[in-house]
Amino acid sequence: MDRSIRTTEDVLRLLDGLFAPEADRWTAGGATWWDGFYADRSKEVPFFVAKPDESLVSALDRGVVTPGRALDLGCGPGRNALYLASRGFRVDAVDLSVTAVDWARERAREAGAEIRFHQGDAFAPGPAVLDGPYDLIQDSGCFHHLPPHRRVSYLALVDRVLAPGGHLALTCFAAGETGMGSELPDAAFYRPSGRSGRPGLHGGLAYTPESLRRIFAGLTEVELRRMRDEPPGSPRFGEPFLWTALFRRPASGSLV
Repeated sequence: MDRSIRTTEDVLRLLDGLFAPEADRWTAGGATWWDGFYADRSKEVPFFVAKPDESLVSALDRGVVTPGRALDLGCGPGRNALYLASRGFRVDAVDLSVTAVDWARERAREAGAEIRFHQGDAFAPGPAVLDGPYDLIQDSGCFHHLPPHRRVSYLALVDRVLAPGGHLALTCFAAGETGMGSELPDAAFYRPSGRSGRPGLHGGLAYTPESLRRIFAGLTEVELRRMRDEPPGSPRFGEPFLWTALFRRPASGSLV
């Protein structure tokens, strides 16, 4: 008889275990899936290109965000981390996939950029590698791969490491785009589905502006809009099936 549930983290891990192994892309167990995803660098994946988010460039060019300490959450091959370093930020970058982090390190060496890369689960409890405080958390595509219950972990991380007055720059799937993120209600993700008969995330979660504002109600909205569609020759990354949002943390108060 197992009576091991005692903490919030115990509950979150229990919910993690409901999902089929192939659907787990957010814990350390999901690293293998992402390693396979990043293994072929020649794939025509939009965010494989070494270009920063157009929204990030815009925020810096307008002076809305200024250089300081930055965390690139789910950094992939490091495109936004490299850009932040080039603009004078002191950058930490983290990803589950060792393959992605190795690629990002190669790019950083080629660019002569000093970035602290970390491979692992940013939301796992234990000794804090991502110690903060960070003036900017940049997340381009991590948040929408988390199951609903792991928003608790996400908000706890932001609360722990984002400095007062700091910014969260978020890019995620926009609801209303066919094939780009699931629009099922949260409860539906915990029901059996597919051949395995176990829950899945259907490729990621799509969000409305209202749902993002509700989730990040403890932050002040600076901007929330569709990402601009950047042509292939542009030096910036931009896809209109994504929301881009910029939130600022108040000078005091907890987010959770």
